[in-house]
Amino acid sequence: MLFLINSNKMFFLFIMIFSTLISISSNSWLGCWIGLEINLLSFIPLMSNPNNLMNSEASLKYFLIQSIASINFLFSILLCMSFFKNFFIDNLFSILINSSLLMKMGSTPFHFWFPNIMEGLSWMNNFILMTWQKISPMILISYYMNFYLLFFMMIFNVMIGTISSFNQSSLRKLMAFSSINNLGWLLAALSISENLWLIYFLFYSLFISIMCFLFYTLNIYFINQLFNFNLNFFIKISIMINFFSLGGLPPFLGFFPKWLIINYLLFNNSFIILFFFIMSSLIMLFIYIRIIYFSFMFYSIKLKWNKIMIKNNFMNFINIISFFSLLGMLLSTLFFL
Repeated sequence: MLFLINSNKMFFLFIMIFSTLISISSNSWLGCWIGLEINLLSFIPLMSNPNNLMNSEASLKYFLIQSIASINFLFSILLCMSFFKNFFIDNLFSILINSSLLMKMGSTPFHFWFPNIMEGLSWMNNFILMTWQKISPMILISYYMNFYLLFFMMIFNVMIGTISSFNQSSLRKLMAFSSINNLGWLLAALSISENLWLIYFLFYSLFISIMCFLFYTLNIYFINQLFNFNLNFFIKISIMINFFSLGGLPPFLGFFPKWLIINYLLFNNSFIILFFFIMSSLIMLFIYIRIIYFSFMFYSIKLKWNKIMIKNNFMNFINIISFFSLLGMLLSTLFFL
């Protein structure tokens, strides 16, 4: 939690938060672009660390990608202001603006930078990149939405995020592809209503925050560390519960927002996209279960030289929040009474 201690990091963190508010509350596209640029320039100092070359490399890559997306966004805005509106021109500009915003948050088919940058960052920066940095592009997409483009983007996100999660040894890359998978659900929620998007985003941010804080505290970056570490049994249970919630297994809290989206898609006879969503969730659950199963199977190994000293109060707090996820089915039942 370096940026929580360093006053300079705190300054840039506040700028990043307010730049998002500027972007989503602006009444002109140029104001939205300015907010996105301030957001980029405030997140770069949070990412960079002179003692870590991987962080510096990731921050440079992030700057280049975001600059290209911002140039495309500004170019689309200027073209939109220059031409007379008709059906064809309006669709073309909505595709251009949506594509540049999708590129900004790491959606397919512009997702290739996202896992590589995630691999070079700390867990705290990964948490910001997976949650807060997606807010302003998604809300700006809701202002000028192209449903035909988003329909294909939803399917591509859930499928590519799922397929790419296979054979990943790095937990950061696994979480990156899981974020791409959940981005498909977030786009579906956004196309339904902003309230549903907010519900899904809050639940998703809760699970991502717990996972990132757990991995940060345990100093875990690769899947084999889950096998080798002599972890506390309750820590493994917490990791299991949050993995299942991210995958959307029914008894857990993560199933609740996915259930809302599935119900809406069923009522509107959107069976094609529903098929892809459910199949991708099942495959992601298989990947998570495979990791958790082996993690529990290797629990009997005792490595005395690799003890983990963790503050009991912090871990008790994390465990309480994780077990709150078990109330998901009760919450879902009460909501639909």
